[in-house]
Amino acid sequence: MATHSQELKIFAGNSNPNLAKEICSSLFMDLGSATVSQFADGECSISIQEAVRGSDVFVIQSTCNHVNDNLMELLIMIDALRRASAGRITAVIPYFGYARQDRKAKSRDPISAKLVANIITAAGADRVLTMDLHAAQIQGFFDIPVDNLSGGSIFVKHYKNKIRKNPEDYIVVSPDVGSVARARSFAMKLGLGLAIVDKRREKANQSEVMNIIGHVEGKNCILLDDMVDTAGSLCGAAKAIKEIGGANEIFACATHGVLSGPAIERISESPITELKLLDTIPFPANQAPIDKISYISTANVFAESIRRIHEERSLFTVEN
Repeated sequence: MATHSQELKIFAGNSNPNLAKEICSSLFMDLGSATVSQFADGECSISIQEAVRGSDVFVIQSTCNHVNDNLMELLIMIDALRRASAGRITAVIPYFGYARQDRKAKSRDPISAKLVANIITAAGADRVLTMDLHAAQIQGFFDIPVDNLSGGSIFVKHYKNKIRKNPEDYIVVSPDVGSVARARSFAMKLGLGLAIVDKRREKANQSEVMNIIGHVEGKNCILLDDMVDTAGSLCGAAKAIKEIGGANEIFACATHGVLSGPAIERISESPITELKLLDTIPFPANQAPIDKISYISTANVFAESIRRIHEERSLFTVEN
């Protein structure tokens, strides 16, 4: 294991600067001095502007849009820190891109999540801190320690206040069979029942809802997912439980708001009352905000996790 001094330093790329600043604020420290820019031809340019020799360094960078640019920033910053003799380097990746490519769905498909894990390790990272990997087994793609935080614990705190007066009026809904384990754990922590939207996916980013397992009629439904990309699955599930199941209000929440393509328009036109997202990915700069979408900060959770990793303490109670 890499040895490091007691000095903790945090650096960040350009993917989510506001979150990085909030994490540093929670830790009562300043963000490390570094220049992260591009050369005229688009190549990434990194310059670390303070000494890091022997330090315990954390690099905050979500690999969100633009995915490849942000990934290269992360890799080159890790390489720069390694060559500057940092004691230990932890890649803090609130949103881990390429996670959906975690298996061969058909012949001659790549397993890109494994490739990215290999590249991050080869760049010089000693460990990874992330949140809600699309598939938990991706932790096994790394040959270094991985701490995968749960965004559900943050939503539990939020919704406990909402349902406190009349919990019998609420039910948790999984938007697909693949999210059942996550939704079941979430429902148990809230003390609510569980329903499942059963669907058949015809092609990428398109789905056909087939059936609703569970009783949602007259209930306020809480749809839980790990991410919202084009919002087809989420909005399709919301429409089904409203029109077929007879649900009352629909509240949705997801850890990662990718919000690509027609996502904003679909959410705006859907029967969803509100969509709560965590700030692992910033709201798309090229989109106009809508009232239905709001964010909950993850800064305190990441800050406490960084503090505990630095102090070599367990992260178990961070999420409980």
